[in-house]
Amino acid sequence: MVCDSHGSSDELAVAFSRLEDNCALGVTRLPMTRQVGLNDWHTYRRIAKLARKLDIDVLHGHGAKGGAYARLAGRKLRQRRGTKVVYTPHGGALHYSPSTLSGRLYLAAERKLAPLTDGMIFESLYAANSYGELIGPPPCPARVIYNGLYRHEFYESLLADDAADFVFIGELRKLKGVDVFLEALAAHQTIFPGRAIVVGSGPDEKYFKRMARKLGLTSRVTFSGPQPARTAFVRARCVVVPSRAESFPYIVLEAAAAQMPLIATNVGGIPEIVGTVPMPLIPPGDVAALASQLRAFLADPKPFLVRAAELQKYVAQHFTVEEMTREVVDFYISDLGAGIHKLPDLAATAS
Repeated sequence: MVCDSHGSSDELAVAFSRLEDNCALGVTRLPMTRQVGLNDWHTYRRIAKLARKLDIDVLHGHGAKGGAYARLAGRKLRQRRGTKVVYTPHGGALHYSPSTLSGRLYLAAERKLAPLTDGMIFESLYAANSYGELIGPPPCPARVIYNGLYRHEFYESLLADDAADFVFIGELRKLKGVDVFLEALAAHQTIFPGRAIVVGSGPDEKYFKRMARKLGLTSRVTFSGPQPARTAFVRARCVVVPSRAESFPYIVLEAAAAQMPLIATNVGGIPEIVGTVPMPLIPPGDVAALASQLRAFLADPKPFLVRAAELQKYVAQHFTVEEMTREVVDFYISDLGAGIHKLPDLAATAS
């Protein structure tokens, strides 16, 4: 595993320690920034060097930046060693509009990198369709494989005695709709005054804190900083996902698995997670619609609790780590032939 070296905490230290115990090829952390920078050249070169040293079968890049690293680093490896390069978008460039300069640049970069890709795995139908519309048909084998959860992640969350009404968990960016959430809370605070916790950090954190003060929400909204979703679930009665754009958000899967009441926007792959459960998803950026759902929960949470139980069952049936892992490995071997060139005797026997 190769991942970003920024950020350090006791939780991260434990997580990486567990990864190192389970990753036979090790864990390498390199500096990776969200925006394009000069450091990216050095990072991709180090990834290429590491891939050569390990003689890997598959170089799989996740996200726009990870996908760029993998495809640039794999250019020579594909020809010399038969390494297969796989790309999984996680929103990223797919969230940019082709009508903006930044959007045109990022989408053009995706088109340039497409020929360097041996396979594409999309984590939602939304991502696959968006890629086709914005960039073009994948020039290689492609498959939709949903993200999944472990069995132990399905449980019924207990509430703290001082639990707030609502919790947002995620990166503090305008894309995530935190400002819409704050405005919706302010819209009904004199009638149904709810309390909320905002969990996470990000580039717009200061902006959101100023906004909360201006809206008179200082006593009703707590910014708690980053913490595990499981810990945050204990602190509130309902999870709010007010995003303007998403791909296939894990926080929705985790909330469903914890049987948490959920209010979410109709964006990205969220409708695919909800599936057949009759859950009213709201339009992104619609303060009035979000405020209406917040009021409905405060007035009568029972329908939300019933839907939470239904959604937990649906997610447990359709989104598991076991199925995700089986599908990914099958894609590597069956669709791409990864590793076959290194096992000639086995390949001959299998044929």
